[in-house]
Amino acid sequence: MVRTPLTEGQRDRGRALGQVLRAARAPRTAAEIAQAAGVSIDTLRKIERGAIPNPAFFTVAAIADAIGLDLADLASRLPPADDAESPARDARAS
Repeated sequence: MVRTPLTEGQRDRGRALGQVLRAARAPRTAAEIAQAAGVSIDTLRKIERGAIPNPAFFTVAAIADAIGLDLADLASRLPPADDAESPARDARAS
């Protein structure tokens, strides 16, 4: 299966997600949050710096829970998704 390349808007949203998560976890360390969320510290760091711009929902949910950040609050802090750029929308249209 070939993945559709992410758009610049999707990459920007991934970077914004990382910034929100990093700011919300302060002053706790990345190691503390990664352990509490059940993810590797490498994964958490990649998400925080935007290297994984489209992480799995359950990974984000676990990190948010470990930080004590409500998913609705997290979503409200992110720029809106542009549906025209969404690969999922293209799949639904098929």
